[in-house]
Amino acid sequence: MKKASPESYAKIVGILTDAFEVNQSVDFILSAHRNTPWRRAALMRYSLEICQDFGEVWLSDDEKACALILYPQLKKTTLKSILLDLKLILHAIGIFGIGKALRRESMIRLKRSKEPMCYLWFIGVDPRHQGKGLGSELLLEVIAHAEAKGLPVYLETSMIDNIPWYKRFGFKLYDDLSLNYKLYFFKRDGMDTFA
Repeated sequence: MKKASPESYAKIVGILTDAFEVNQSVDFILSAHRNTPWRRAALMRYSLEICQDFGEVWLSDDEKACALILYPQLKKTTLKSILLDLKLILHAIGIFGIGKALRRESMIRLKRSKEPMCYLWFIGVDPRHQGKGLGSELLLEVIAHAEAKGLPVYLETSMIDNIPWYKRFGFKLYDDLSLNYKLYFFKRDGMDTFA
């Protein structure tokens, strides 16, 4: 795994755009009928740019898997972050989706811990290469990186099929949220053992 360079950002946006084609959480943010590749790419570009400033952007050595990691304790409002939010509204969620997105984010914020963390915002594998262990390898590296920093790893998923996968890597379900889908909240403390 390597920290991504700006030259690889288009590849990362492409991987995540394809990997999250079917995802209830993304559908909710973009409005399912508007979950087009173009809008998904805008959402992924936004997330990547936020992680570039307040986290890390990783790419597997074979460039078929990637992870966006955010350190919420470092995030602050800047002119750039405000401009990114405006771009997200214009290119992804739309003016009419602002209220729904803000309500969802507010409900999530109430459930998320305030402790310093490594927040795994997105992890994705190019769909043509899924099922080969690339996601697992990358997740292990994210866990090791967080442990080296002394931070727990937090994440959310709306994909029920992913729940056993996260549990296998020592993540524990600590809450959920019912929207028009269910969002599951997971935490992995440092040095937890794998199931």
